[in-house]
Amino acid sequence: MEVLAFRELTIQLEKELYRLHYNEQTITYYRSMWRRIASLLESEGTNHFSEEAGLRFLEREYNYFELEKAGNLTQSIINVSRVVRMLGDYQLHGCILRRYYKQKKLIQNAAYEEMLQRYSMHCEMKDYSKATQHHYRKASEKFLSFLESKGIQDCAAISVGNLNDYITTLLGYSYKMVEQQLCALRSFLRFLHNNQIHLLDLTEAIPSINARKQNRIPSVWSPENVTKLLEAIDRGNPAGKRDYAMILIVARLGLRSIDLKRLKLENLKWQENRITLMQSKTSRELHLPLLSDVGWAIIDYLKYGRPKVDSPFVFLRHLAPLEPFADEHHLHRIIEKYMKLAKIPNKPPEEKRYAFFTAYAG
Repeated sequence: MEVLAFRELTIQLEKELYRLHYNEQTITYYRSMWRRIASLLESEGTNHFSEEAGLRFLEREYNYFELEKAGNLTQSIINVSRVVRMLGDYQLHGCILRRYYKQKKLIQNAAYEEMLQRYSMHCEMKDYSKATQHHYRKASEKFLSFLESKGIQDCAAISVGNLNDYITTLLGYSYKMVEQQLCALRSFLRFLHNNQIHLLDLTEAIPSINARKQNRIPSVWSPENVTKLLEAIDRGNPAGKRDYAMILIVARLGLRSIDLKRLKLENLKWQENRITLMQSKTSRELHLPLLSDVGWAIIDYLKYGRPKVDSPFVFLRHLAPLEPFADEHHLHRIIEKYMKLAKIPNKPPEEKRYAFFTAYAG
């Protein structure tokens, strides 16, 4: 995409914000921040925005990196960082990426709404799991929203170039997330071709992603490594309290990642000392013991770490938007972070290996 002068960049971005029905108060806030960033660019003798300039602005105005390292970022500073990231993303891709939408309606085109509904029914008829249906729908909705932002209003008009442009918006995400997004996109494109909506089978234009096996988290752990991992977590800050409780639940109870992300306050049956939830994969009710150490870790997070927002979910993101982890958000990055701190190798020793959740069960 052409690198626009800063004023032209903000003019186009503002039009897109209006198209997506951002309210006037929010847009006024964005304008005020753009003016401050423009002053920085002017002082540096340039009229073009860059990611590096945005980071300099955050550091100069808010001492951003020191506060981030200390875990002391306020919500107002987090909001400013979102303004900076949105400018960089729009400059690169010419659209507002999904992460900024919160709960806003992504699709404005009635034809796309109907197509998405047809595709959802198709996934249901294929008897995909509820989790897969949800993921495929959200991924397809994101792709259709991208097409809308590019002025493409008909699925029959999708080109290979459009696919390439969309795929570039996924750069920088984890391998696993990109793989899942492309898998969902292939399913949607196959649906379009099989139903004569698009003449070409565009799935052939979707690249394959080679797995990076050296970066995989081991599927089995020794009890010693599980203990080291938990001890590496700094429980003196909110994010550390959250991460400790999440990883402890996985280690002690073997809860799947998707179920951990969807765990709600109502699932915690304190009087009965158990956790009761509906498993995403099997759609069956699951009952787990609310062990003492797990319970205290959750309480510590709820009282002293969890953001003070109205949400039914136990575990929340600590950077805006302050909401539950999305289904496509993979928690392996959190584990990898503490593996590095604990100096745990990607491949545990061959002897005395146990499944992760049973390793710490004793």
